[in-house]
Amino acid sequence: MRIVPIIVISALLSSGHALAHHSFSAEFDSEKPITLSGKITRMQWSNPHGWIYIDVANEDGTVTNWALETRAANSLIRRGWRRDDLPAGTPIVVNGFEARNGTPTANIQSITLEDGRNFMSGNADEVPD
Repeated sequence: MRIVPIIVISALLSSGHALAHHSFSAEFDSEKPITLSGKITRMQWSNPHGWIYIDVANEDGTVTNWALETRAANSLIRRGWRRDDLPAGTPIVVNGFEARNGTPTANIQSITLEDGRNFMSGNADEVPD
């Protein structure tokens, strides 16, 4: 009966990943679309979600670093994204949805570069899961 301990251990090891994943509506508000312009400070390719951080200039002259959630790295690659497309310092325009908790966090739907290239993180008609 070695199969039972293996199943239990497998379930315990995989539960952390399941707990780390969240639904879009738990953190982001589809009624609060946002457009941000700024320069990339860092991109984190990871699963279950990637993150892009950008500095956005405020009207008062201060700068806010926004954390922008993307889909998983493997999903971005399937949509045509490459790690070297978005180096630090790259100016971008982001369309997405604001976080419910009021922090400078958003979920990305699309990114547009100065040369006009557009990178989709989500389908324009779909709210990410």
